[in-house]
Amino acid sequence: MSLVVFESLKPIHCAECRQGPLRHLVREVGVPRCLDCADLGHLVYLPRGDAALTRRAREASSLSAVVVRFNKRRRRYERQGLLVEDPALALAERACLADAEARARRRERDRLRRAVEDTRFTAAFAAEIVRLFPGCPADRAVAMATHASLRGSGRVGRTAAGRALTEQAVSVAVRAAVRHTDTEYDALLMAGVPRFTARARLAPRIDAILDAWRRLPPAPGTEPRA
Repeated sequence: MSLVVFESLKPIHCAECRQGPLRHLVREVGVPRCLDCADLGHLVYLPRGDAALTRRAREASSLSAVVVRFNKRRRRYERQGLLVEDPALALAERACLADAEARARRRERDRLRRAVEDTRFTAAFAAEIVRLFPGCPADRAVAMATHASLRGSGRVGRTAAGRALTEQAVSVAVRAAVRHTDTEYDALLMAGVPRFTARARLAPRIDAILDAWRRLPPAPGTEPRA
């Protein structure tokens, strides 16, 4: 059973040494006493909020007490923190700091791993664009792949089909890029034109661009036939 210390809401003085008003007090047989008179004055206060720090400090402290305060609205005592020995708190803080540093190193390793995975996936997506649309400029393919495969974006490149590099998913990404980059689609939306109306109006132009990209570009130094 934990010792309980009360956080006072009223100006109360110690019944033994008359010190006060007391922030923290102990009630012994209904009589308020300060922490020094209750032999708890050497403990330090640890506010609630860090569960790991609180748990470690309590485990390391040979003497501890729970600090509570009465909530008038809810009409109940609520935990505010813990009183523990100073060396125990210092030990707990060092352990939590070590954990935080370990977590930071792990997050950095995960970030680097994801960055490598994203770079590889974007390159594979760009290569698939070029395979399906060999006439697409290489820089456009990279730009479209980067946009479509951005982690956390919810775009087609992050869907299951996109990660599998299906022809449909890659084609959808390319068509969307052409729609936004090579036509006045965004301006039509801003002018209040319904989305499907704008898409239907621009479909022939988008299809022409995609059809041209599906054809191999002429080899360098060759002249097109008349």
